[in-house]
Amino acid sequence: MSDFAGMEDLLQDFLVEAGDLLSGVDNKLVDLERAPHDRGLLNEIFRGFHTIKGGAGFLAAHELVTLCHLTENLFDKLRNGELLVTPECLDVILAATATVREMFGNLERGMQPRAAEPSLIEELKLAIAGTLPAANKAAVAAPAAPVAAAPAAAAPAVEGDDLDWNALYAAVTGGAPHVATSLAEVPVEQIIQAAVGRRATDKPGAQNAPTGRRMDERTRDNSIRVDTSRLDQVLNLSGEIGLTKNRLNALRSDILNGKNDTETLQALDQAVSQLDLLVSDLQNAVMKTRMQPVGRLFQKYPRIARDLARSLGKDVELVLEGEDTEIDKTMIEDLADPIIHLIRNAVDHGIEQPHERIEAGKPEKSIVRLEARQEGDHIVILVADDGRGMNAERLRAKAVEKGLISDEEANTMDERQSYNLVFLPGFSTASQVSDVSGRGVGMDVVRTNIQKLNGTIDIRSTLGAGTTFEISLPLTLAILPVLLVCLRDQPFAVPLSMVREILPIVPNEVQELGGRATMVVRGEVLPIYTLAGLLGWPQSQIPEYGVLMQTAEQSFVLAIDSFAGREDAVIKSLDDFRPKGVAGVTTLSNGQIVLILDMKELLGNLTDQRPVTRRQLLLEEGVTLLAAA
Repeated sequence: MSDFAGMEDLLQDFLVEAGDLLSGVDNKLVDLERAPHDRGLLNEIFRGFHTIKGGAGFLAAHELVTLCHLTENLFDKLRNGELLVTPECLDVILAATATVREMFGNLERGMQPRAAEPSLIEELKLAIAGTLPAANKAAVAAPAAPVAAAPAAAAPAVEGDDLDWNALYAAVTGGAPHVATSLAEVPVEQIIQAAVGRRATDKPGAQNAPTGRRMDERTRDNSIRVDTSRLDQVLNLSGEIGLTKNRLNALRSDILNGKNDTETLQALDQAVSQLDLLVSDLQNAVMKTRMQPVGRLFQKYPRIARDLARSLGKDVELVLEGEDTEIDKTMIEDLADPIIHLIRNAVDHGIEQPHERIEAGKPEKSIVRLEARQEGDHIVILVADDGRGMNAERLRAKAVEKGLISDEEANTMDERQSYNLVFLPGFSTASQVSDVSGRGVGMDVVRTNIQKLNGTIDIRSTLGAGTTFEISLPLTLAILPVLLVCLRDQPFAVPLSMVREILPIVPNEVQELGGRATMVVRGEVLPIYTLAGLLGWPQSQIPEYGVLMQTAEQSFVLAIDSFAGREDAVIKSLDDFRPKGVAGVTTLSNGQIVLILDMKELLGNLTDQRPVTRRQLLLEEGVTLLAAA
């Protein structure tokens, strides 16, 4: 039973507002360390903490009030000039704000927070009395723990190397699976329509689900702040659509009553055009309600960078730019961990020790820049440092030493490919393992999480001058530009961001290299994968087209029977189940429902399969077609 029964809405409002206030306090404390005599900053920090204390008191969170009150007393003495702002004093304050955030976590789970550690309370009292030892390091806030390598929770995948269409069919229809060897025996349309048509109330146990769920489970991922002006725009457009609907109904009645003169038909055409325009505007307005300033994501990072730099003995300033840039709300939570990884990587690996910077003729203080900007229909996020930069030769040598690549592969790599070695699982240049780095996990997780958002990450580096990680993301995840590719008469959707071009498959140009069918495209030898082979379908005709596709790991040619054009797909997720290789479903403009393929997972299914050979890809002597591997 929650300690806050009947107060859930009030508590949730407090957590949202107080969370923002606390992030603001943390950032202002980092600024205060660089400007210790700024009375304006101290007053703002004091007011923020006072507001948090007031809200906590209203919720009877007594232990949180006690901690806030002590910290507020210390702020009061600092702003009145009775005490000086010292690094040791700020360490204690930041340790207190970290504990306040932990207490917020207890509140979020519906529990009253426990008392703060006695050692922290004692440190605060010593600071208030002005007797805090100058050499004290006990209260230094520990750097945030390394982000877990496990990706965010997703819908469970159906087990198996191939797409388990039988299990999928059983999951959405409630029936027992039958024995089938291919998707052809389980109609795609029937599976998709069953999946799309299934309601949340159809979930097992949904009718009897307890109503007293924990508040963080109920609202954490589903709440969003929307500017009232945007809601007003949606309301106005809805009203105009209603008026246009009434006009269409009137014209329909006229036409049914035999009035089909030119004037009536022109009025009908105008009304339909008006409705089309209004619906487009409404879609755009609704999409904007999902957009949130990226500053809400960025505001947590100055504190993280400050704590890590202080623990490493470095002087680092995190500069934020483009905080007003808006991004789809669903991306914000998924971006949090990758950006933390990149900032920690910059501070730990990228930035030199102060004496090294001075010897290199650089300022002792280093700058890490976190920037966001919109470029067309994409959001670009940069994490850049002015540190030592990357040594491509050293990266290649380290990868060979760890057995991640061969000597031959290393000799053919250019600088860009060498930089991308840092994304390989198990790669690390750290000489020893610490609580910050050295285990070779992190950067591979960064790329994996960015790819899940249909984004890309690129590295630019200059030895001795610094490194920049550039993340490019679609403006929204709700709409995905796709290319419709066909196998027989069945269309499938693949992300357009992965498509470079469409090529004809000319049998004479298909060669076999290392037991694999390949094509040479502008001097680059690329493997060919058949869509039928990836899906586990039998191949009934020679593929006519190849889609040149590119992932972060490789470029390849996807052999297909035909293609049906481009669409802006509105993605519908498969909440209760998700077979490997399927990212979701979408409804096309003609009303047809198709699967959106997850190419990375489909390619992952090839690990234990034989590669497609030239003979398997093409008709043998123009008559017989060998089945795909």
